[in-house]
Amino acid sequence: MCVAAEGTVLSVEGRDAVVDFHGNEVTAKCGLVQVKPGDHVLVHAGCILQVLSQREQNEMTDLSAIFAEVGAY
Repeated sequence: MCVAAEGTVLSVEGRDAVVDFHGNEVTAKCGLVQVKPGDHVLVHAGCILQVLSQREQNEMTDLSAIFAEVGAY
């Protein structure tokens, strides 16, 4: 099963964005989605899929907590 992850954009240069995932910084492609530092985004396979609304971000945070509780990651 593949799972997309929620992260926060730290910086953008061209079509690349540095995204923070709970302290891990990863470069992701943002060619099709306009992002800016501070945006919360959904990333899968190194590509930003979408900018998350506040509600979506809260849901992802809750889901991550459940995954951590059951030892999923």
